[in-house]
Amino acid sequence: MTATVAESNSSLMEKIVALTKRRGFIFQSSELYGGINGAWDYGPMGVLLKRNVKDAWWRAMVHDREDVVGLDSAILMHPMVWKSSGHVDGFSDPMIDCKTCKKRFRADDMDGAICGQKPSKSPTNCGASDLTEPRNFNLMFETFLGPISDSSAKTFLRPETAQGIFANFANVISTTRVKVPFGIAQVGKSFRNEINPRNFTFRSREFEQMEMEFFCVPGTDDDWFKKWVEIRKRWYTDLGLSDGKLRLRDHDKLAHYSKATTDIEYLFPFGWGELEGIANRTDFDLRQHQRGIRTVGKWDGGDLSSVELAAEDAEYQKGKLSYFDDEKKQRYIPYVIEPAAGADRATLAFLCDAYAEDNAPDANGKVETRVVLRLHPRLAPIKAAILPLMRKDGHPERARKIYDDLKRRFFVDYDESAAIGKRYRRQDEIGTPLCITVDYDTITDGTVTVRDRDTMQQVRVSEDKLRDLIEEKLGL
Repeated sequence: MTATVAESNSSLMEKIVALTKRRGFIFQSSELYGGINGAWDYGPMGVLLKRNVKDAWWRAMVHDREDVVGLDSAILMHPMVWKSSGHVDGFSDPMIDCKTCKKRFRADDMDGAICGQKPSKSPTNCGASDLTEPRNFNLMFETFLGPISDSSAKTFLRPETAQGIFANFANVISTTRVKVPFGIAQVGKSFRNEINPRNFTFRSREFEQMEMEFFCVPGTDDDWFKKWVEIRKRWYTDLGLSDGKLRLRDHDKLAHYSKATTDIEYLFPFGWGELEGIANRTDFDLRQHQRGIRTVGKWDGGDLSSVELAAEDAEYQKGKLSYFDDEKKQRYIPYVIEPAAGADRATLAFLCDAYAEDNAPDANGKVETRVVLRLHPRLAPIKAAILPLMRKDGHPERARKIYDDLKRRFFVDYDESAAIGKRYRRQDEIGTPLCITVDYDTITDGTVTVRDRDTMQQVRVSEDKLRDLIEEKLGL
């Protein structure tokens, strides 16, 4: 990447960050007190956009399928869950300290790090760094259950939602009519004590995940893995992400639980970044938790890192987390395909991809730069804005009537402040697909002006056709 391109991309990212603050999408957490690194607050527009992203995921993964059910597991879990899953012993990043600038960095990502004294350089070429040897840093946040802070009360804020699904596998099997192959999906908060949060909301310490564990018959897992990679990539393009800015990256170095992993990556202004990982986790997790429940009775509440899991039962295929296939009359541990997406990263990608600038005339005919978010209508926070042309002559009353009717079905906005051109620009910047203007003709013939966000073209539409028009725009 040339210096000119890098500067241009940096400028674009700065514009996007500024827009998210100006229009109430994303704020720095605790900004009133100077902010806190790695945590973000979603404002009025941001919470709607992110909710629409999560709702679109839930519709595609649960509502529109017959083979996936939902779950909402607790953030706090028994500490032995994280011992069994491998997080206590292996969920760490290599960390390096700089004795000169007092900053800490991930040893495996030094090229993307920024020197604490010379922001234009990395710690490896700033000329003044004094770096320590790498050491492992566990990324789980520790906390304590109850009033006593000792090892027996220690647990963790979950670093992923997946383990809550595995821990409830037997509950779901026994309380529903699901049969393998089937999936369990959930959306929820996770926490990772990242060494170096950066790139806006891309790498944070508190974030939301959209994960699904798809349980299948061993031997069919390779085919299901390929299917889910295709299904998940298509979800992003169906919602408007540019196909040319998406790529699939197969992992050469696999995690201890993985047979195969493919990442869906997006070309952000700061470079390629993972949106979602699809992993073939085999039967690793369910087998590990069977070992964990054989161990928990022997744990005395001491340091979990010194605990050794019980050996696997010789007949583990018949264990508590096994599945009985009625057709084959066989009991086995299913294999698992896991599509794991980040709600915050997906939201950021949709924002970056939607951001555009073009030229448009103002109220006086002078051409000016217009900032617009070309969000997919299903993701747009506001579906339509109802705007009375004047604040008199019955325009506000008629516009309010339309607003009250449409808000029963859609998330719409009413705005009567400032000139009509400025109101159009406000709605463009938050991605509103349609602006509906009530004018003098509305009073006489019952038609309104409908302006399209992307083309800026305007058409007259009868008031009683507005609901159908918005539904068509949303693809309902």
